[in-house]
Amino acid sequence: MRHFYHMVMLATLVVVLASCSGRPEPVNASGEALFPAPPMAAAHPDTFTEFGQVRIDPWYWLREKENQEVIAYLEAENRYSDTVMAHTRPLQETLYEELKGRIKDEDTTVPVPDNGYWYYARTVSGRQYAVHCRKQGDTTATEEVLFDVNQMAEGHKAFIFAGYSVSPDNRLAAYASNTTGSSALFDLKIRDLKSGRDLPDHIPGVRGFVWASDGKTLFYTTVTPALRPYRVYRYMTGSGQPGTLVYEDPDGRFNVGVQRSKTGDWIFITSASSYTTEVRMIPAGKPQKNPEVFLPRTEGVDYQVQHHKEAFYVRYKTRDLINGKIFKAPLTGFSDTSAWETVVEHNPEVLIQGFAVHKDFLGLFVRNNGLNEIRVVYPATGETHMVSFPEPVYTVAPAALPEYASPVFRYVYSSLNRPQSTYDLNVHTRAATLLKVQEIPGGFDPDGYVVERLWATASDGVKVPMAVVYRKELQRNGKNPALLEGYGSYGSSTDASFRANVFSLVDRGYVYGIAQIRGGSELGEQWYENGKLMHKKNTFTDFVACATTLVQEKLTAPSLLGIRGGSAGGLLMGAVVNLRPDLFNVVIANVPFVDVLNTMLDETLPLTTQEYEEWGNPNEEEAYHYIKSYSPYDNLQQGAYPHILATAGLNDSQVSYHEPAKWVAKLRTLKTNNSIILLKTNMESGHGGATGRYDYLKELAFQYAFLIDRNGR
Repeated sequence: MRHFYHMVMLATLVVVLASCSGRPEPVNASGEALFPAPPMAAAHPDTFTEFGQVRIDPWYWLREKENQEVIAYLEAENRYSDTVMAHTRPLQETLYEELKGRIKDEDTTVPVPDNGYWYYARTVSGRQYAVHCRKQGDTTATEEVLFDVNQMAEGHKAFIFAGYSVSPDNRLAAYASNTTGSSALFDLKIRDLKSGRDLPDHIPGVRGFVWASDGKTLFYTTVTPALRPYRVYRYMTGSGQPGTLVYEDPDGRFNVGVQRSKTGDWIFITSASSYTTEVRMIPAGKPQKNPEVFLPRTEGVDYQVQHHKEAFYVRYKTRDLINGKIFKAPLTGFSDTSAWETVVEHNPEVLIQGFAVHKDFLGLFVRNNGLNEIRVVYPATGETHMVSFPEPVYTVAPAALPEYASPVFRYVYSSLNRPQSTYDLNVHTRAATLLKVQEIPGGFDPDGYVVERLWATASDGVKVPMAVVYRKELQRNGKNPALLEGYGSYGSSTDASFRANVFSLVDRGYVYGIAQIRGGSELGEQWYENGKLMHKKNTFTDFVACATTLVQEKLTAPSLLGIRGGSAGGLLMGAVVNLRPDLFNVVIANVPFVDVLNTMLDETLPLTTQEYEEWGNPNEEEAYHYIKSYSPYDNLQQGAYPHILATAGLNDSQVSYHEPAKWVAKLRTLKTNNSIILLKTNMESGHGGATGRYDYLKELAFQYAFLIDRNGR
């Protein structure tokens, strides 16, 4: 049992001068300080005891968001960051103009056909947000503006438009938005598309939503105080009555979502943890019916259901079928798995990441040897068509096409030096039609760059893939600056896709790399399993191996190597800095999850209980000791550290602002060298940072300027 002791904090925040601590700060040749002393958060020790071990946390109090002393500290850190970076303002402006110059100011997405309309979004020069539109019949028809997010965002410092869904009769659109910058909770509203006005209906605190067939009934999800989606409600638009509870999942490990089948016939209610899934179904044409369980919950069985007019198709995963298998189940008696027919066999080398069911085909999105692949399965014949791609290192992903009877499968292809290309594959002729190539204003020559796939050898002998891009004229002499990025959690893969922004670094002589480390799914589901729970440290040692390989290949040197990661990738940054602070010169940790032990011990915080299957439950002794052994905040020691820029969002619901704040506060008391440590908090945003496209680029320009300045080039 965990015992918790809290010492009441009587003292107030005192921002003291760094010089009082005796740590060296950057000086010029004459020994004069280059920058003012950084803020120092006052230490108010809190004591925790778990499993007989006592922990003292001097900065636990920084989680008190309503405490004005906390806000004052964050603002002091922001002022310090701006002062330290003041000499880079011309560089920041140059970088911002470069970044902005690589996006087409006025652009339009590829239109998507759905129920007699073509839907698309477009951007307007000088405006932060997209305009969402449709045209009836064909793409030459008169444009209807559904949502001009720029107008909706006026007067708000942050605005998130989380998406919309048009009713089956095309008259109404339900949409979600907020002005907090948080990605966890949204206000659900309904717009009359003929008048362009919102109806009186307003439901706060919503996560997801779908329409029933009648165009009047909505199903939506709400969350617990810890922001776990756990309830589904049925709501009749215009009724003035609150929603009716349809389903509630009491298990704290499970997130609940709602979807509508591509056929439009079913509403699916999915409860999912990392390993286990349970799906309930309601006929979309009979929304008042109670949900029916498709397959009862069994621990370790993860499945996804999609509807075809003639059958259900199920992607099914267990410990023995770790990469997934696809079955065909009958429309009645579907819970009897003995009646299921195999459509796609399990392959230990090929991970089934997702699939789409259309009238004449299944579109499969798989991963093989670290690369994404598109496969088309024809259930009528059992034949499979594999789409081939010309480059050795690339990424491809399916694009949404909601129409069940569509004869095409849409996908987006790119590589580190090839901008995105969108294609429609005709599944009957197997001919691919190019619909759009991402335009880089001012021109972009892919052949001016080299893309390589390298393999690092991890500490346990495992080969770890990484992708790098650099200019053709670059020499392997160990004198090139570099930026290496990674993530390695939740089975989320970091693909070698085109990133226009990084060319502000690459064109300055940088090597840019992506470490595809364990904890992601780049090499299949087992790659993920080997980087989570009691194997989490593999994620960190893999990244160190990738960084070491860049140095061994003479692509860079530790004195010129920058690394960057966000959220769980920020945990990665904190962990590898503790492991090998000598290997990196600059660290950019965006909204970093660095206080892992404290967060996972606090069940009142968002995501904690849902993520026991990712990190472990530290209320269990073995997991407690393992998490404590790598949690970045808990493993900081006195010594030399690289230059570090940590970012935070005051309204972040996924990684609270106090995690990077505590980390920086502790770093300042322990570092013995003259490296720069900055904390930059967006006081209006959430997990994703600035919500406007231009504001985001300004934040990125700040980060790149920090990297270039601290690297010296």
